[in-house]
Amino acid sequence: MPRLHIAGIALAGLFFSTAAWAVDTPSPGDLPDLGKIRSEIKAEDYKTAIGDLQGLIDQGYQDPNIYNLLGYSLRKTGDRKGAESFYLKALDFDPNHKGTLEYQGELYIENGDLPKAKQNLARLETLCPAGCDERADLEAALTKAAGK
Repeated sequence: MPRLHIAGIALAGLFFSTAAWAVDTPSPGDLPDLGKIRSEIKAEDYKTAIGDLQGLIDQGYQDPNIYNLLGYSLRKTGDRKGAESFYLKALDFDPNHKGTLEYQGELYIENGDLPKAKQNLARLETLCPAGCDERADLEAALTKAAGK
């Protein structure tokens, strides 16, 4: 009888933990293809990209890639404050999101805050000791900003 009781408790725990997971938040594996949105951004159609990304958020998608791309698109339209809020959301989900660290660093440069941009670069140096595109791009932006 005690074994049956323990099994019942284990099943109840599994049921309740599964129920908690079943909230309307899609899992990362359920993330839609962002290729269309990335094409819009590449074509500098930021307004359409912002609408599409906001639509994904409205549908319940919470993913650092979505927040990062939304931050980038907002920054490119001049909404630096909105961009910063979405970069912070992306980093809340993934503090080591290299794309966000690069783009947030570029935002800091645009705002004239080179020390914060250098902090992001230091994090990228830790994440990419052998180098990566994000690190190289932020290094180049800082070099350009220092030469002004």
